Amino acid sequence: MFGLETDIFILLALCLFAACAFEFVNGFHDTANAVATVIYTNSLKPNVAVVWSGICNFVGVLLGGIGVAMGIVNLLPVELLVDQNVYHSIAMVLALLFSAIIWNLGTWYFGLPSSSSHTLIGSILGVGLAFSTMGRAGEPGGVNWEEAEKIGKALLLSPLIGFSLAIILMFLLRRLVGNKELFKEPKKNTPPPTWIRSILIITCTGVSFFHGSNDGQKGVGLIMLILIGITPAYFALNNTIEPTTMRGNLVQISQIVNKIDTTGLSDTDRGRVAGTKAEIVDLQRVISLPLVDGKFKAEERLQIRRDLLLINNNVKKLIESEDVDLSATDINTLTTNLNEKVGLRRFTDYAPLWVILMIALSLGLGTMVGWKRIVVTIGEKIGKQHLTYAQGASAELVAATTIALATLYKAPVSTTHMLSSGIAGSMVASKGIKNLQGGTVRNIALAWLMTLPVSITLSFTLYLLFRWILD
Repeated sequence: MFGLETDIFILLALCLFAACAFEFVNGFHDTANAVATVIYTNSLKPNVAVVWSGICNFVGVLLGGIGVAMGIVNLLPVELLVDQNVYHSIAMVLALLFSAIIWNLGTWYFGLPSSSSHTLIGSILGVGLAFSTMGRAGEPGGVNWEEAEKIGKALLLSPLIGFSLAIILMFLLRRLVGNKELFKEPKKNTPPPTWIRSILIITCTGVSFFHGSNDGQKGVGLIMLILIGITPAYFALNNTIEPTTMRGNLVQISQIVNKIDTTGLSDTDRGRVAGTKAEIVDLQRVISLPLVDGKFKAEERLQIRRDLLLINNNVKKLIESEDVDLSATDINTLTTNLNEKVGLRRFTDYAPLWVILMIALSLGLGTMVGWKRIVVTIGEKIGKQHLTYAQGASAELVAATTIALATLYKAPVSTTHMLSSGIAGSMVASKGIKNLQGGTVRNIALAWLMTLPVSITLSFTLYLLFRWILD
């Protein structure tokens, strides 16, 4: 239309805009998780609450790291999707983004607190499955199922954890706190006592911050997926690190792998040893070629990324294998030379500061708008009674703590599921299961069950459609 480079630039800009739009929608879709309790307990005025939540989300993205983001990037074997036709990568990105945005907007419109995390994961799985149907015989599939299983467990367990911990916390509060004011319904238009208000504002702050640190990273992962998929020559590797430092890591890994006795190993482990040796030799050859301005040549970066990820995956499997004879010192050396701080993963697991700032701004601004629909559902429609101070604080505290731990262990969890299930648990702890509004709970559960299959189907279909349009 305008020439290859101009077309790619326009489509890249569209993809980046769509990723920011997803994070913006994520912001106002998930705002209710943090502000519902402070609004319904009169601890903060709605406008103050959403602005404060937006600021905390912004800071959370900036300080949250990139561990969860890399889990998103590694869910799809991006290297399989980057082929000679860059439009295929663009089709992948547009399909997963549009499907995620469509489902998020739909559930927001109906006031259903569904999971943006589930939506994003389902969308990524959909394009991966669609890609695998187009592969040639003998090629690996389009989904990293090991990573998908790990993420799936974290997402599926989060509602059960939120529900159970909220019940336990409410039980402990009733036994340990003598002040009955904590368990009363808020007086209309009257702020709670200062100490209760402080607790609720602190828990709101915690949920907002940790929502940013976990959900914001998913947006960072999306942007990196776009940049690596569409412009691998520039973003396949972290170009801010001195390339020659990679050699030291490769030498130490090679020394240990070369001394592994393959006698008696399974064919799989023997293949991993041989494959690792071959990849290291190939990588050492590539990185020995002349540098350009102190960096790897653009056409070499994607190959280097592939080799690094293959070495990382093979060595991790060898470390985990019970049949491979490795000493504790060998395991420690290999683990150190693979990690994201001083090992090989520091070249592939990264995100530029401008990417993090872009997502932080999108999430922060999104948090400040469109919050009312889902706040009403959480504050009024999950339980039959008005939200009490203790219930609000318990649900928020459980959500903030669990999300913080998930971020620490680089696992993406659903803030929506944690908070909604925490509210439900606190209601059950007060007056039993009869204290829940069955219709709302059924709708939330239905949205929870439908999110993955719907987003997978949407992205699968859109990927095939965009491939047809862009080919």
